[in-house]
Amino acid sequence: MNTAVREIRVSSQPGSSYFLRVDWKGRSLASGFRVLLTDGQDAWRGEVGEATMSGEAAELEMTMEKYIQDLERALTGAGEPDSYSFSLSPEAASGGVTLTYEKMQKEISFRLGSVLLEAELRPAEALRQLLLHSLQRGNGLQNQNQKLQEENQRLRGEQQRICAELQRYAGGKEALEAELYSRFVLVLNEKKAKIRHLQDGLSKLQEARNSDGQKSKSSERSTRSAEEEEDEYGGSTDEEEAPSSPTSTLPSRSSRPDSPLDDSLRDITDVAPSRKRRFRHLGQDPAGKRPVAEARQRERTGPPAGSSKLQTPQRSADAAAAEDLFEDF
Repeated sequence: MNTAVREIRVSSQPGSSYFLRVDWKGRSLASGFRVLLTDGQDAWRGEVGEATMSGEAAELEMTMEKYIQDLERALTGAGEPDSYSFSLSPEAASGGVTLTYEKMQKEISFRLGSVLLEAELRPAEALRQLLLHSLQRGNGLQNQNQKLQEENQRLRGEQQRICAELQRYAGGKEALEAELYSRFVLVLNEKKAKIRHLQDGLSKLQEARNSDGQKSKSSERSTRSAEEEEDEYGGSTDEEEAPSSPTSTLPSRSSRPDSPLDDSLRDITDVAPSRKRRFRHLGQDPAGKRPVAEARQRERTGPPAGSSKLQTPQRSADAAAAEDLFEDF
């Protein structure tokens, strides 16, 4: 059995105070409840059934769950006190009263329900039961409050202990962080020094490689320049050697304007003795002039390879040509 007691104010009797006790079975008022109302002198008792609540919910066009929720708030005092109002109307025929409870919402009130209360024949007994229930409820609340205080004290001590441990842990954490930071600084400085040393070594190695590369490039350049100079020197000598042989022979021939060979070729009507003299003169004249020209050319450019071999066949070829010409004539 669940019981709730609350003080209510009756709008029809301002300044008066009533005590309302509600008893019900189960977890909610859906199965019905009993009501006891007293002003300290008289008492009235009534009962509301499940069918009555269903009819009132249907009349208000509310769901049963919503209606039960509003009814519990109004009768047990779980809701705001200004949201609900009560009124009493006497019943002359039975000598009882009708308790009506309403819900106020935005200056509009609508009736949640009403219950017919009959006068209690022994109001003192009803008042004593109400006082006993109030005392029991007070004792229960006091015991519960004491338990809650003890639990609160225990939790406060636990909180203090946890705070002390947290402070100790915080101090140890700070000390550990300081120690680790000092070690980290030492390790970091060593790593930095090692990195600087490696960077210095790397820079020196790069400088050495760059210097070696420059030296190799300079040596390659010098080698290439020397080879180019040798190529240029060899090319100049080839160019000088190529025209040297014809220049050495052609001027010797051009320097002989009155050559007997040329005259023999033009004067084909001459007699044989004169041609013999010319041929002898032709064999002597080039042999006397060519060594002088070749000696001068050799002094300037050096002895060309194969010059003596070329000149000897040339003289023999000239003598053979002259002999063939002489035999023809």
